[in-house]
Amino acid sequence: MWSPTSQRTPRRPRRCSAAVVWQRVSSSSIPPGSASPGFRPNCSPEPRTSGTSNRSPAPAEVATAGAGQQSARVVRNHDDVPGLPRGSGPPRLPGPTRRSGRPALSELATGGPAVAIRYARRAAATARNAAEVVRFGGLDTGESGSPFTVQAEASNYRLRHYFADDVPEQASPILLVPPLMLTTEVWDVSPGSSGVASLHAEGVDTWVVDFGHPDHEPGGLERTLTDHVLAVSDAVDRVRAATGRDVVLSGYSQGGMFAYQTAAYRRGEGIDSLVTFGSPVDTRAPLPIPISPEVAARIAGGLVDSGLLRRIALPGWASRLGFKLLTPAKSVQGRVQYLLALHDRDALLPRERQRRFLESDGWTAWSGPAIAELLEQFVTHNRMLEGGFVIDDRLVTLADIDVPVLTVVGSVDTIGHPDSVRAVRRAAPRADIFELTLHAGHFGLVVGSKANEHTWPAVAGWVRWRAGQAGRPESIMPAEDVEADPARPVAGRAAAIAQAAELGVGATRLLLGTARQAVRAVRGVVSEAPAQLPRLARIEQLDPATRISLGLLLDEQTRKAGQDICFLFGDRAYRQHDVKHRVDSVVKGLIRVGVRHGDRVGVLMSTRPSAFTVVAALSRLGATAVLLRPDGELDREAGLGRVSWVVSDPEHVPAGEMLAGVTWCVLGGGADARELHPRVLDMERIDPGEVELPAWYRANPHRAGDVAFVLFTGEGGGTKAVQVTNRRWAMSALGTASAAALKSGDTVYCTTPVHHSSALLMSLGGAVAAGARFAMGTADDPETFWDEVRRYGATHVSYTWTSLHAVALAPPNRNELHHPIRMFIGSGMPRNLWRRVTERFPTAQVLEFYASAEGEAILANIKGTPIGSMGRPLPGSAQVKIAAFDREAGGLELGPDGLGRECATDEVGLLLARINAGEPATGRVLRGVFTVGDAWRSTGDLFLRDEHHDLWLVDPVSALIRTAGGSVMPAGARTALATIPAVDLMVVFGVAHEDADVVVAAVTLRPGTTLSAAELDRAFERLPPAHRPSYVQVVRSIPVTTWHRLVWRPLQQAGIPKPTRARKVWRLGEDGAHYQPVLAGS
Repeated sequence: MWSPTSQRTPRRPRRCSAAVVWQRVSSSSIPPGSASPGFRPNCSPEPRTSGTSNRSPAPAEVATAGAGQQSARVVRNHDDVPGLPRGSGPPRLPGPTRRSGRPALSELATGGPAVAIRYARRAAATARNAAEVVRFGGLDTGESGSPFTVQAEASNYRLRHYFADDVPEQASPILLVPPLMLTTEVWDVSPGSSGVASLHAEGVDTWVVDFGHPDHEPGGLERTLTDHVLAVSDAVDRVRAATGRDVVLSGYSQGGMFAYQTAAYRRGEGIDSLVTFGSPVDTRAPLPIPISPEVAARIAGGLVDSGLLRRIALPGWASRLGFKLLTPAKSVQGRVQYLLALHDRDALLPRERQRRFLESDGWTAWSGPAIAELLEQFVTHNRMLEGGFVIDDRLVTLADIDVPVLTVVGSVDTIGHPDSVRAVRRAAPRADIFELTLHAGHFGLVVGSKANEHTWPAVAGWVRWRAGQAGRPESIMPAEDVEADPARPVAGRAAAIAQAAELGVGATRLLLGTARQAVRAVRGVVSEAPAQLPRLARIEQLDPATRISLGLLLDEQTRKAGQDICFLFGDRAYRQHDVKHRVDSVVKGLIRVGVRHGDRVGVLMSTRPSAFTVVAALSRLGATAVLLRPDGELDREAGLGRVSWVVSDPEHVPAGEMLAGVTWCVLGGGADARELHPRVLDMERIDPGEVELPAWYRANPHRAGDVAFVLFTGEGGGTKAVQVTNRRWAMSALGTASAAALKSGDTVYCTTPVHHSSALLMSLGGAVAAGARFAMGTADDPETFWDEVRRYGATHVSYTWTSLHAVALAPPNRNELHHPIRMFIGSGMPRNLWRRVTERFPTAQVLEFYASAEGEAILANIKGTPIGSMGRPLPGSAQVKIAAFDREAGGLELGPDGLGRECATDEVGLLLARINAGEPATGRVLRGVFTVGDAWRSTGDLFLRDEHHDLWLVDPVSALIRTAGGSVMPAGARTALATIPAVDLMVVFGVAHEDADVVVAAVTLRPGTTLSAAELDRAFERLPPAHRPSYVQVVRSIPVTTWHRLVWRPLQQAGIPKPTRARKVWRLGEDGAHYQPVLAGS
């Protein structure tokens, strides 16, 4: 703005001359409420007297006809005035000025009538212009927008093609997407600040997505974010079909988020590259309001949970007001300057359309469902960065983007903070990221002089570079060459402090900033405590008569948040209410084939959604699910489980004889006709709508003391059935949710089959108890693992035994960069593999669980240290003690009084779990162990307790090796072998030799390594000679079960190892201290 001075010659009033020039004007240039389009007189100020002022003449008025239009556009732009530099704005007069723009009393007193007349004319001009602003919302600029045609119209958008009649040959198409709260005209604010005009001038074929005004569109206020992403995807198809070229997809602010989401949804199909302007990716980055991202996430979660946003919309005036409140000082200052300059129409006209855009015309309503989805997926759960957001019930992650990306970053942008915008580097590791950095705010990235001088020429250069028509613009740099987190300038910090002070929170924000480091260590504990207390309290309240089951917890989550995602598989997401509908349908199918409450039903399935569904349905029906292992002995397990029914997937239907006395049903694979065994019932052909529920049916009738599942352990003749009550399942589920601090926004990724206790009790149980998302993996190879971790947005990954072995040893994967995993949860991980996992993934914690096959002992190493420890009992689980155990006799050590004793520190003994009063004492119970009347159940495992009271699993009692020198625990040899860097996996077992067993170890080596006798000597030097392996052999591989437990029985059956060309064998020397290689043939 320029200020009036006392030196300026009085300006003559604007009026029409006698010779009136008429112009044809379009409706877009007529202020709202004025007369209809037609002809109007062209009024110009009378010429100024030469020599009376050094102010340059007013800009020339140029009438330009748009392509295909009959209207003329009046352009007043100071940048077009000869002799003035571009962007200089209105010229300033020399001499003294006053900030207020009002005459001083001394001027009126000494200036005489001429000065009074001059200010009277100024007052009259101000009054006229003010009246026009009040009546029409602004000054009439006589300008019209760039010409466009509507190429397509759908329910949620219109597709505009700008300058359709003047597209250069071989022009590359760019599709521009606006944010929801702004109109499409953000790309064409005024002739002097138009993105579409600038790109057209540079030879780019420009297309724009127009979402319209939702409050004026049918169903506009019910649109979701998914609707907008699908609209952009449809627009990409249409532009690609019309031009025959892949599209450069571009978006501003939230429009850029739509561009990212569309590219990920399409996996890059039809998209040449992405260009985004100030588009946030990480919502945990600094916010434009003075609250922490964590608080913002909680507030957003509360708004979503209230359901209010799904019923109301945000009007355009509210969006405009919120935008202004982000910079209140600038908003007030701009308004005051505008009012003080109302007398000078020519000075205001060049920026009038831009002002009107920001003040009123540019804002639209924002539909409530779209706000709710934005807050839920990208603010509360930050899924733009972590992955796992849902578009049309399809799982999407930015990690699927593999096309080049140009991010335009404003270094002083407080809405699209640079940290948040640059986070796309972490979210899309497979994409080549480039950056254009501007010293501009959020709006200045696409509108204004900075955009004209830097943004649009660079974007046009990018388009030409991508088309192979030119080199990459110098202003665009690879992201890795740009400092990701530059220090904020002092002026910027001062401005932020001043802005916070204006909002009345400056002091609080500064104090919180200095205290942030002090509370960082305890923030996690304090923030998670409220969520964990109800779970711990529920564990304490689990008595045998309490109604609790998998089906009941699923129903609770559906009532609480039916729209939340419950289950993930492949690239599909299933919401809570969808899962409930499917489970209830399977219940009806089970009832139709004759299953009743209390029946035992075998489940024989591989990893698939139907396995999860049928287990949940049996729980809801009140039956017992017997989880048969696909690689187990079917006849033996069916007999141990006492099953009357078997429900399997099509792949596991026996080709030959069926099980005697068992009704076989098939579920999964769709309802299409298929050939099955005559005795097999196809449950997919049952119509649930035709099944009437019997009078005896009550949903979720199970009590805590009822047997919910039957699982199996061991192999061959050692196979055992383990009965799991609802209490035991609920304790594991709630305990996992508590120990892992699971929240509704977390995703538990599981590659372990459901028939394993770790998957059923911890992974599935913990996710259901916490309301988190349960993701079922399709494979466990590293490539699939990282693809699915990114697609699901997995925050917690479950494991069993060696399931992480391939991932930990695989070469680096691009999707591994900045992965979202916070925790690995599971059981049985070997100590050396545990160490490698923590080294490979230092940002993720390992949470090791132990759950006894018998009893209710549940331990967890919540801290993740020391590596190999089972930790301590979970709150609410059974009390445990380590009783002195006679390994030679195979029983408890009893004192003279007939009672057992508790082991001392570092003494190996038998872990016992106490049976509380009121619990059913089924199975073998040990009574009067430590005191008269107490009751305990043996876990069957040997443990020790260290000086820090952490518990360490040594070995199952059944794994003891009976050698000539006494019983040997294999754990000692395993621990020693794990210290050798070359050793990868190992098993230690006994092999019959003469009258006793000898200890034999088998190891695999890490790629590119070798093993020597000297390394074996050093590894075993601290182990008593009687506990050292008599033989150590190197094998190519060690077989594993479907749940990745190492299997040593085939090696045991091979007997004493013999060397071959591919197998090296060492034998312990007669001195018991040194190993010697065994030569072939010896």
